[in-house]
Amino acid sequence: MVINPTADKGRGAALGAEVSARLRAQGHEVVDLSGETAAAAGDRALGGLAAGLDVLAVTGGDGTVNLGVNLCAGTDTVLAIVAAGTGNDVARALSLPLRDAPAAAEVISHGVVRAIDAGRHTDANGVSHWFAGVLGAGFDSVVNERANTWGWPRGRMRYNLAIARELPVFTPIPYVIEIDGMRHASQAMLVAVGNGPSYGGGMMVCPDASFDDGMFDVLIVHQISTFEFLKVFPKVFSGRHVGHPAVQILRGSQVRLEAAGIVSYADGERFAPLPMSVQVVPGALNVLVPGPAVA
Repeated sequence: MVINPTADKGRGAALGAEVSARLRAQGHEVVDLSGETAAAAGDRALGGLAAGLDVLAVTGGDGTVNLGVNLCAGTDTVLAIVAAGTGNDVARALSLPLRDAPAAAEVISHGVVRAIDAGRHTDANGVSHWFAGVLGAGFDSVVNERANTWGWPRGRMRYNLAIARELPVFTPIPYVIEIDGMRHASQAMLVAVGNGPSYGGGMMVCPDASFDDGMFDVLIVHQISTFEFLKVFPKVFSGRHVGHPAVQILRGSQVRLEAAGIVSYADGERFAPLPMSVQVVPGALNVLVPGPAVA
């Protein structure tokens, strides 16, 4: 078990402790691999996996899930997600319980293993970086870059304030987007690559994306006015933005994004600067999900 002590303003630590206690009471051996930082937890988890753990359980939000994805993708180790964050987009899309210790422990004890696709970026050093949900590389990532320079306010309010600060000065970004070898040039507001359907706490940016179809859904919001963007953006929570004439969704298994000065974010975490490429790896990640007995 890796527990993010800051998840949900500290409540994630208590949730993780309760899940651990319930699992021990059911006869499981639970090893606490948490660390003061994500890097420390990752190092401890690598040691645990090398020692032969069969399930890596992570307690936190999508950032903590991303840590688990990067440890388990491409291996036989099963990932268990105890959703304890603010967004919980990956957990929600997998129909996992949210902030519910008894239900989370039940899934870990009696759930079934589901093999899902994962997105992989290989950097210049040959190191693989994985994501399970959505990779964003446009207005959203620019807002994240701005928000991450601030120490206050915390949580969603910081992101909302960064949106308010960025909107008046944001200009469309010149992109080259290559999908399965087909190049598309666009002045765009937003580009997102969806292995899963949502990010940002329920924004259904790629509402039809599936974890097990071997394809990305690539959302492009082409150039529109700031006023029109403000009209479209709220519709992303329901997925109704896809009907706007400036919104295009393309599908493919390999995507390359080129744009100057943009850093992509995946599963809510800073991921890689553009230009960069990602590919779908079908069935790369084994995840515990509710089985018939705990649905």
